[in-house]
Amino acid sequence: MKRNQEQKLPNYLNHDHARIDALLELMARLRNPVSGCPWDLDQDFKSVAPHTIEEAYEVADAIERGEYDELKSELGDLLFQVVFHSQIATEQKLFSFGDVVRSVTEKMIDRHPHVFADDNAFNKETHHQIWETRKSDERKASGHTSLMDDIPVALPAVSRSVKIQKRAATIGFDWTELKDVCGKISEEIDELHTAVNGDQIDEIEDEIGDALFAIINLARHKRLDPERALRRTNDKFMRRFRYIEQQLTARNEDLSKTSLEEMEELWQDAKQLEREA
Repeated sequence: MKRNQEQKLPNYLNHDHARIDALLELMARLRNPVSGCPWDLDQDFKSVAPHTIEEAYEVADAIERGEYDELKSELGDLLFQVVFHSQIATEQKLFSFGDVVRSVTEKMIDRHPHVFADDNAFNKETHHQIWETRKSDERKASGHTSLMDDIPVALPAVSRSVKIQKRAATIGFDWTELKDVCGKISEEIDELHTAVNGDQIDEIEDEIGDALFAIINLARHKRLDPERALRRTNDKFMRRFRYIEQQLTARNEDLSKTSLEEMEELWQDAKQLEREA
């Protein structure tokens, strides 16, 4: 059937119409088997998932850069991903968007008895204990037998490490002294040196992982976000590298033909300028 070009479309951007049900209606039209978008119709949970992850990262990036107009847009994109998955689920008679909202609402009420229950005599420590108990009950109800069972495999490795460490810490399997955490890092670095000297690739890979895990643990103990720490280092490296490029361009020198010694000198100049800024 040819789409009727004169068909009147609802004004989705009208302030009175800009509600969640308007977005749900829009998504349903995109997935309409007769008049919908071919690309949207071709998608399933697995094909949409990478876009969902990407949108979540773009939300985090907008927050990191303090771009709040952009954050508004990125939150909308992330919400659209939730609606997209919910529409696919509705079509397969698995669940609806309303079920998603109901599920998270019930979960938050259950995890915040100090807010929604009659007894408000909860302190911060009691609240944390209740939160963990509720989550533990939810895991058991889902058939999970291990404390680690519901930690997503698809999480970025650094985020997954933090989640694993936090989960283990809930039952006391954790370092109690910061010096022990730092000692573990030194131990893992020593083992990495030994592996490198032995030139066994599998062993080197294992020890790199162990060292990273130990460093992430230090960040957790200091209540720092290791993802953010690494992003800052990435940005710092890129900023200094661009300085090298700019200086060489100003001299009409080719980056690919510049010696390591000269690039290192410019790198140190960039560091010095950062200290003086």
